[in-house]
Amino acid sequence: MQKLKVGIIGFGLSGAVFHAPVISQVKQLELAAVASRQPEKVKYAYPLATVYAEPEQLIDDGNIDLVVICSPNESHYPLAKMALDAKKHVVIEKPFVSNRTQGEELIHLAHRKNLLLSVYHNRRWDNDFLALQECISQDRLGDINYCEIRFERFRPEVNSAKWREQQLAGSGILYDLGSHLIDQALCLFGWPQSIYADITTQRVDAVVDDYFHIILGYEGLRVVLHAGAVVKKSGPRFIAHGSKGSFIKYGQDPQESLLRALHEKTEVDPLFGVKNYLDNVMEITVDAGGHDIEGKINLPMGRYREYYEKMYFAILEKSQPPVSAYDGLNVIKIIELAVRSHDEGRRLSI
Repeated sequence: MQKLKVGIIGFGLSGAVFHAPVISQVKQLELAAVASRQPEKVKYAYPLATVYAEPEQLIDDGNIDLVVICSPNESHYPLAKMALDAKKHVVIEKPFVSNRTQGEELIHLAHRKNLLLSVYHNRRWDNDFLALQECISQDRLGDINYCEIRFERFRPEVNSAKWREQQLAGSGILYDLGSHLIDQALCLFGWPQSIYADITTQRVDAVVDDYFHIILGYEGLRVVLHAGAVVKKSGPRFIAHGSKGSFIKYGQDPQESLLRALHEKTEVDPLFGVKNYLDNVMEITVDAGGHDIEGKINLPMGRYREYYEKMYFAILEKSQPPVSAYDGLNVIKIIELAVRSHDEGRRLSI
């Protein structure tokens, strides 16, 4: 078996929790290097990995096959460009880039270099999203006329030390959480016909958006994407209503908490939390000859690991990555249209 050596740039929440533990679970990949200014943090978690102080040093490492960029959003474009120029395959943590021009340039560069460029839209492998996707594909809900996807948190105080809370390119909740929701909506329903967006700040001293409400219009369907930072009791994560029934799901996929435990070297289930899924259910109500049938069904296992398994074979076989750069670019296009809709105070036809 040919192993691929992976280097991660950035070891904050994204690199340390959402990438490194997942990469380490894939036997075909080796986490060989990390670029971080917290070498002790990296060495504690991955003592065999080489630690570089600067991203350029990792990119120049001739042993690295795949560069994973987990640094602040405004650095995604220059670091990805540098890695592609160095003939490395690249994975970029979402959001892809800060604007569509940057994304288009990176896509053209990857094509010219014959390299794989992908965006880590890992929420495609959340258990609730997989369940809804399956219900729709199996026509269990009939024709969908309304879908709502929410991502809510309770963070009433602004932490100005975090780059996501600062006035930087790609900061704010729309680029952060909005990227997940937009990608999930596009996966389920494709490109919309219209968009209306309300984007604002709700917290005292907030300098970037911490709330958004977006309505994507399709023929016979409305998809609502909603996120906020001051929500003590969250609503349903997913709601879908169709001609045959409704799907409602509360709570988050437990993969994040399991990955945090792996990173912190807390004892976890060796089967990557299978037991957590046995009790993780969703509500579904279907119409049967004029009578409602309400029930709960077990959710499938979420599987972030599948992204990197597929990425490995895509590199080896020179095939399509699990998430294309074009998919990442479409998310950025929707974000830019949402900002324009908000600024103009109107619904835009796309």
